[in-house]
Amino acid sequence: MRRAVCPGSFDPIHNGHLEVIARAAGLFDEVIVAVSTNYAKKYMFSLGDRLDMARETLASLKGIVVEPVGDGLLAEYCRHRGVSAIVKGLRSSSDFDYELPMATMNRQLSGVETVFLPAEAHYLHLSSTLIKEVAGLGGSVSDYVPRSVHKRLLAGGSAPG
Repeated sequence: MRRAVCPGSFDPIHNGHLEVIARAAGLFDEVIVAVSTNYAKKYMFSLGDRLDMARETLASLKGIVVEPVGDGLLAEYCRHRGVSAIVKGLRSSSDFDYELPMATMNRQLSGVETVFLPAEAHYLHLSSTLIKEVAGLGGSVSDYVPRSVHKRLLAGGSAPG
C-alpha cells in the first residue's frame, strides 16, 4: 500500500488544503491528514476542533484518514505509520525555500520522501492566518473555507487544548 501523509496545523483547514489533499488521494492508496500542534503557535481552534473540521470536510473522500500527529518528529511519525511520502502544497518560491530543508532532513532521518504539489492559481493567496485575520475583521471568507469551518469561524473558534 502506498501511504502518504499531509501534515499541518489546519487552523483552520481551507479550500487550498482540501485541493492538495484531494490530489494526493489520487496519487496514493491512503492519505493520512496528520493534524499537528506547534506549541510555539497560538491557535484559534483546539486540536479536537481542528480534527473534527478535517474529518467533517474530508468524509466524502475515499482513502483519507485524519489523526493527530502527537508529540515528536514527523519523520518518526511517518516511520511508525509506514508512510512512504509527505505531501506538501506550495504556493510560492518562499514556501519551497521553507520546506526544502525539512524535506531533506525528513529523508535523512527516516527515508521518507517529500512530494511537492503546486497550489492551484486561485488558491495561491490562501493561508489559515489570512483567513482568520479577514474573518476576525468582519470580512467574508465563505468562498475559501468549507461551510462547517465557516460556521466555526463566525462563532470565534475555541479555546486551545
